[in-house]
Amino acid sequence: MGIIKWLLNAGPTVFLPMLLFVFALLLGLKVSRAFKAGITVGIGFIGLNLVIGLLTDNLGPAAQAMVKNFGLSLKSIDVGWPAASAISYGTTLGSLAIPIGVVANVIFLVIGLTKTLDVDLWNYWHIAFTGSLVYAATNSFGLGLATMIVHLMWIYFLADLAAPTIQKHYGLEGISFPQGASAPGFILALPINWILDRIPGVNKIHWTPESIQKRLGIFGDSAVMGLIIGIVIGFLAHYSLTKVLSLGMSTAAVLILMPRMVALLMEGLQPISEAANKTVQKHFPGRNIYIGMDSALAVGQEAVLSASLVLVPITLLIAVILPGNSVLPFGDLATIPFMMAVMAAVFGGNVFRIVIGGIVDIAVSLWIASWVAPLLTISAKSAHFAMHGATSVSVLSDGGTWTTLMIVGLGKLMSWYGIIAVGAVALALMIWLNKFHDKKVTKIVD
Repeated sequence: MGIIKWLLNAGPTVFLPMLLFVFALLLGLKVSRAFKAGITVGIGFIGLNLVIGLLTDNLGPAAQAMVKNFGLSLKSIDVGWPAASAISYGTTLGSLAIPIGVVANVIFLVIGLTKTLDVDLWNYWHIAFTGSLVYAATNSFGLGLATMIVHLMWIYFLADLAAPTIQKHYGLEGISFPQGASAPGFILALPINWILDRIPGVNKIHWTPESIQKRLGIFGDSAVMGLIIGIVIGFLAHYSLTKVLSLGMSTAAVLILMPRMVALLMEGLQPISEAANKTVQKHFPGRNIYIGMDSALAVGQEAVLSASLVLVPITLLIAVILPGNSVLPFGDLATIPFMMAVMAAVFGGNVFRIVIGGIVDIAVSLWIASWVAPLLTISAKSAHFAMHGATSVSVLSDGGTWTTLMIVGLGKLMSWYGIIAVGAVALALMIWLNKFHDKKVTKIVD
C-alpha cells in the first residue's frame, strides 16, 4: 500500500514511464530502447499537461468571469478530473483500485473476456470514482469493491468494442482507450450518427479542418481559429484588450502544441506496442491484443480540438438554459477534448457532427453530474478534499457519463441486486463480443 500511495503521489508523469520501462523489459526490449521509450512517453505527458494547464489556467477564469457577468447561480462547482481523481484515490476504498484493476485485467485477459492489456494504471481512478460514490450512497465497503470490478468490466467491453474504429480513424494500430470518461461516448455517438445520416441535407454536411481551412482561407487555419475563439470568449468575459489578446494567443498555442505533444507520446509507445504484439502472438497465437492507453493520444487531432474549443462557450450556454442543471462547468472545460475523443472517431472527424454530438453529450452530462453532486460532495469530505468554501462539488467528465448513472444509480437504488444485475449484463456483453462476435467476423473475412 505504501508503494501504491507513493506512485499515486508521484503522478502519471513519473510512474507511467517507470511502468512502461519495466513492461518494455519484460517484453524483451533492450534496456537502452526501453529506457528511451519510457522517458519519451513521460516527456510527452509532461508536455501534454503543460498544454492542458495553459488552456485551463486561461480558460477557467474566463469562464468564471462569463458566468459572473451574466448573473448565473449554479450551486455545484465542476472541480474537474484532477480534483475528482484525487478525491477518488483519497478514500480507503479508492486506494485499492489499482491492485484490483490490475488483477482483474490479467484474469479477463487470460480467460479471453477482453483484448485490452491496460497499461494506463493512473486511469483506474475512474473505477475508484464510482466505487466511492456507491460507498457514499450505501455505506457498504464490499459493495464499493464490487462496483469497481463491474465498472471495469464495462470499460473493457467498451474499449474492445470501440478499438477497431479508434485504430482506423486515428491510425493507432493495436491501441484501445479503456478510459472511463471517453469510452462511453462510443455508445452515445452511434445513434446520433445514425440519425444524422438520415436527415436530408444534414447528411451532406462534412466539415474537416482541411475543408474549413480551404473555404475560409487563413481564418480556417488551426492557430487562427484558436485565436478567434479565445478572443470571442475574452470579450464575453469582459476582459481588457490585453487579456483578450492573451487568451486568444493561449488558445491558438494549444491547437498547435497539443498535436506535437501527442506525437511524442506515440513515438515512445510505438516500440512498446510492437514488442507487445510480438509477445502476445508468441504466447497467445491467434489472439488479437490491444494496448490500453489514455485517450490523450487522440485529443491532439485538429478536428477534436477545433470542435472542443467551439463547445466551450456552448457548454456554458447549455448550463444556463438547461432545466434541472445545478452544475457550473469549470474544471472540466479543458477536458472536453477527452470527452469527444472516441465520439470523434465514430463521426469520422466531421467537425459538424462532433459539435452536434458534443451538444447532446454535454446536456446529458450536466443532468447526470447534477444528480451525482451530493454523493461526490460526501466522498470529497471523507477524502478531506479542500472545498475552498464550496458547499457542493461535481465533475462534468466522469460525473456525467451514462455508465456512472447506470452503475451508481442501480447500486444506490437496489444495492447488491443492482450491481449484480449490471455486472451480469457486462459479463454477457464481454462474452458476446470476445467469444462469438469476433469469431463470426473472422469467418466472414476468411
